[in-house]
Amino acid sequence: MTPEQRQAACEYLYQHWLAGTRLDTLPPEFLPGTRAEAYRVQACIEAHTSQPLYGWKIAATSTAGQKHIGVDGPLAGRLLAERRIEDGGVCPLGNNLMKVAEMEFAFRMARDLPPRGADYSQSEVLDAVASLHPAIEIPDSRYEHFESVGLPSLIADNACAHRFVIGGAAENWRGLDLAAHKVRGLRNGAVAQEGQGANVLGDPRIALTWLANELSRHGVTLKAGQVVITGTCVKPVTIAVGDRAEGDFGALGRVSVTIG
Repeated sequence: MTPEQRQAACEYLYQHWLAGTRLDTLPPEFLPGTRAEAYRVQACIEAHTSQPLYGWKIAATSTAGQKHIGVDGPLAGRLLAERRIEDGGVCPLGNNLMKVAEMEFAFRMARDLPPRGADYSQSEVLDAVASLHPAIEIPDSRYEHFESVGLPSLIADNACAHRFVIGGAAENWRGLDLAAHKVRGLRNGAVAQEGQGANVLGDPRIALTWLANELSRHGVTLKAGQVVITGTCVKPVTIAVGDRAEGDFGALGRVSVTIG
């Protein structure tokens, strides 16, 4: 794809986001052929934010999630600052297709991790983390059948990134076993789903390390101040207008959002 084709593909998707409409597939002239090409299409969305990139999301961090959307591994998407919802705030559901809330571990970075030839180790990535937060993601897609369009199309559409909520910073998290850490997803005060950190690529710290190296391989810096939400550690909680969704991360805190 030429730079002009990549930009046009991104614009095509973005206009569907603005209109609240969906499509079956990308037109052939807008369809990226590889993971790398798809990320270059996705990158064009940064032209549609007036603020610095807020951070990154990781999609398909469980075997079940990968099977659901027909991919063999995780994929990354960009978090736009304009789509962040304050903790305890109201998230408009609109014509959201997925209608789920996902409970996720989020890491805020303290320093840059720029591209390099060798992979970053988990200890290197964790040394670059400033804080850990509970988070909720409310994903969406511009594809009517997102589960069958394939990996390049999903990446081009920003890996289903949409609204998200970041809770307060957790205390004393570095000594905890995040893989074994229990998380509950509540809907209107009642427990809807339960899970643990191991549901996120085996450990949310593993997922964060994957993201740092995925960006590095594609020539992108994971920057200081950016936040990475690492994938849902509970089965996604079904939501509807009027619901209050809450993530209970035990000693790591709670985070909530009302669906409007």
